[in-house]
Formats: sequence, structure tokens, C-alpha cells
Amino acid sequence: MSVRIAHLSDIHFGGEVADAVEAAIGAIEAFAPTLTVVSGDLTLNGLVPEFRAAARWLERLPTPRLVTPGNHDTPYWNLPLRALTPFARYRRYIGPATATAFDSLGLAARTLNSARGAQPRLDWSKGAIAMEPMRAIAWGDDDNALRVFICHHPLIDIVGAPVTGGVRCGDEAAAVLADAGVDLILTGHVHNPFVLPIPGAAPGRYAVGAGTLSLRTRGSPPSFSTITAGATSIDVAVQAWTGVSFQPGQSWTLPRGSGRIRGPVAEPGDPPGFVKALV
Repeated sequence: MSVRIAHLSDIHFGGEVADAVEAAIGAIEAFAPTLTVVSGDLTLNGLVPEFRAAARWLERLPTPRLVTPGNHDTPYWNLPLRALTPFARYRRYIGPATATAFDSLGLAARTLNSARGAQPRLDWSKGAIAMEPMRAIAWGDDDNALRVFICHHPLIDIVGAPVTGGVRCGDEAAAVLADAGVDLILTGHVHNPFVLPIPGAAPGRYAVGAGTLSLRTRGSPPSFSTITAGATSIDVAVQAWTGVSFQPGQSWTLPRGSGRIRGPVAEPGDPPGFVKALV
């Protein structure tokens, strides 16, 4: 039995492509996902009307759903609220902002908030992972289940991407997920779809980024992605908006890893933080 995930991100209500956002509902219903994932930035500026629109749209998406916040889901231009209560509006209109989980036959999915309302660095929009809750994630006893971790920012920066996640503790978090045998890390933020092997993980584990359904495109058309995981392979397919309908775009057919043993990360004599590339 395959696991089917619809992966959307960076809708940016207030700056969304309205026709694409509407058409995505029918396209995802036709895909019949095991789980619908929205990996952050539901709004453009964290305004109440944007959250209300996002909440109405989410209610029309197929269930079950997992949703996690992005940096734009804070009161973007209200500095006191963004610093003191960054996710109050998100919690009111969308749901839990810290961590959520979903388990079904053949699937274990977990989220953790990588967005912050304020940080002690100039670019507060970059990501950060709290390592204590990351290490505390329980994945269950089913070693055959597809293990999926979801946050907004890519944990490892992508060479050539138009923006970076800049995630504090990103490398450390990726190593914890590799240790746990996580199959997929699903993220957004860069607005361009991608698939990369998880550094330090055993073969067959991947970081997967979804595109955007907003006007804030960065070289790729608005899109979402579908993921179909079977016993031995994982298919990732970009569903690109043509202006009229969603059509198949870039796709990847990937070997799925087996077992829960991590590949080599470092050996004696390697510098601290060194991660071996897996070919």
C-alpha cells in the first residue's frame, strides 16, 4: 500500500494566485492524499483578514492535514506583536503553532515550528530549530512506516537557491533526523521545488521543498507537489500552474531507503561538524 502526500507551501494569502489556490482544492481531492501538508507562510503579512481567508481555504482541503507556521505567519509589520506574541493570530485561526503529529498505517509525520517573530540577528526571517523538542520527537515502533518531518525553512541551505533558510541548529537538527531514520524532510520558504539527499543519512532519505501558490515566484511557476511512497521508491511530482490548470512539471523517482541505520557522518580525525556526502 502506498502513502500519498499533497505538499503545499507559501500560499501567502494577501498575495496569492487566486485561481491557482482555488484550483488546488480540486486537484488535491483528485489525488486522494493519505495526508495533506502545508509547510508554512499561509499569509503574506500575518493580518487577520489573511488568516481568515487561509482558515476558510484550509477547511476545504482534504483531511487529514498537518500545518506548520512560517515566518510570514507573524504580524509582519507590527513589531511589538511580532516580538511578544508572534503566533497568537496563527493559533486563533489555524491551530497549534509549536508541534503537531499524525500517525496512520504506514505513515508517521511530525512538525516543528522553525519560524520566529524576532531573533538576535539582523534577518529575523531566517529559521531556527529548538533542539530539545527536536530530540524528544517520538516516531513510534513501526520501522516500516514512512517517517516524515515538516517545518517551514530548509534545514540545509540549497546551493543556488534565491533565498536561504539560514536555520540556527539546522545541521544539528538534520543529524538528529538522520539518526531517527527519517525518510522525508518537507519544507517551503524558497518558493522553488527541490529534492536533495539528507546529509549524513542512509541512502534513500530526502529533503523535499515545495513551491509557492503566491505571486512571489522566484523563477518557477506557482505549484504544489505530490508525493507517492511505495515499498521501494518515492515519486515526487511538481504540479505547475499554467494560468488555467495544474499540469505535471518536474518530477523525481527516488529509491526508498530500508531499515533505520544512518550512514557514516564522521570518522576520527574529521573536523567538528563535518558531514560526509553520500554518492
